[in-house]
This record gives sequence, C-alpha cells and structure tokens, in this order.
Amino acid sequence: MENLDRFLEIAHKLADAARPVVRKYYRTPVAVDVKADDSPVTIADREVERTMRDILNAELPDHGILGEEHGRENIDAEYVWVLDPIDGTKSFISGKPSFATLIALCHRGKPVMGIIDQAITDERWVGVMGKPSTMNGAEISARECEDLASATFFTTAPELFRDKTFAAYQAVSKQCRVPMYGVDAYAYGLTALGLADTVVECGLQAYDFCALVPVVEGAGGVMTDWSGKELGIDSAGDVVASGDARCHADVLATIKGAMA
Repeated sequence: MENLDRFLEIAHKLADAARPVVRKYYRTPVAVDVKADDSPVTIADREVERTMRDILNAELPDHGILGEEHGRENIDAEYVWVLDPIDGTKSFISGKPSFATLIALCHRGKPVMGIIDQAITDERWVGVMGKPSTMNGAEISARECEDLASATFFTTAPELFRDKTFAAYQAVSKQCRVPMYGVDAYAYGLTALGLADTVVECGLQAYDFCALVPVVEGAGGVMTDWSGKELGIDSAGDVVASGDARCHADVLATIKGAMA
C-alpha cells in the first residue's frame, strides 16, 4: 500500500469539498425525506456524497465506492472508499453539531484509513494504519481505563437496541460509571481524544463504522465487533470501541454475559 500518502491527500480533498455543502444547509429549513428503513435523509446528505463521489471517480476511477445515499460502485475492487456524508442526520436537522462526515478507505475489505470531519466545529480526526491518529494535525491518544465500572460510556440511543441487544445495552449502562447519549460518530472521536472510554452500538452499516476503526486504533484504542473480531467492510455492525484494551475486554464480557 505504497500509495497511502496519495490516498490520504485525496481523503482530505473529499473532506474539504464536503464542508461548504454541509455549512450551506446547516440550520436551514431543509426538506426531510424518510428512507425505507425509516431513517431521515436530506438534500445535504445526497449532495455531500455526490460531491465526494465525483472527486473519486475523477481521481481514482479504478477504486470502488460504497456510500449510504448513492449505493455501490465497483465494490469488488482492491480499494473501496466507504462514505457517510452526514453521520447523524437527526442531529444535523436538529441543529446539533455532533454529526460528522465519515470517509474510509478499505484495502481488501479492511479499513486502513479513516476521517471523521465536523464542518461546523472545524474538527478533523484522521487515522491511518500504522500511524498515530491526529485531530487537526496534532497527535492524539486514548486514556487509560481499567474496567467498565470506571468508564464513561457512549451510545447513540437506547431505543436502537432490541431484544437481547437491549439486555446487553442495559448491562453495560448499569455497570459503567457515566452513561452518555446522542452524539453518533462524534463519540468515537471523543474516545480517541481520551475524553470518553467506550462506545457500544448495534446494527450499524459499513459506512457508519469503517472510518472510525483507524482513528480509534491509531489513538491506542481497540475497536471490534461484539465477539471481539476485527471489523471489516462486511461485518454485521454490532461494534464496541474502547480506549483501553482492559476496559474493552470487560465490555465484551459484560455483553456476552447479558446475552447468554
């Protein structure tokens, strides 16, 4: 993967191009449509993704693209870009600046590069396989946290869990020190910054989590599925991210016990 430096330049180009589109529509009365899965979508989501796709198609026509709003292109390619133009559309349409543009590059299905970009607060997390993660160019690191009982825990919303997964959520929430909610991908950035300790989510899609893996891991953290397996473009989407491997193991054990 000798071209990672070039690919990172293009990833920044994508994020730079997304920002003015996000800002144009932020806190404006945009129309909100409801997709088949009952999730909201706006012209901002579609336009941001279209803008990034146009750049990729011009710069890297042999690469694949998987995007939330415009589907799959050349998905069997060695390199596939995974795009979520606005992760946290509910936050975006509510005027809450905790949404993010997520940009990932997967090599043979494995996330090797990720960007979490927040256009309103002017924050950009970058993770590249084998390198320390950064936020606005400065190296960042997750903090120590020896167990779940000491942890600040994030999830997007309790109602996203169902049946056995709800039991898992309840167990983690009851055993953690501080439960927090409602900041979508931003929670993973806070974990990489050492301001939170663990994030537990279920039912995510590849475009929701691929960009997060290199950022969390490059800050010294761990991110896996609920069984402890590494995440890839085809993973089911039940994920745990933790800043400390000891806390991560405790969270996985808690989930396993609750779902037994």
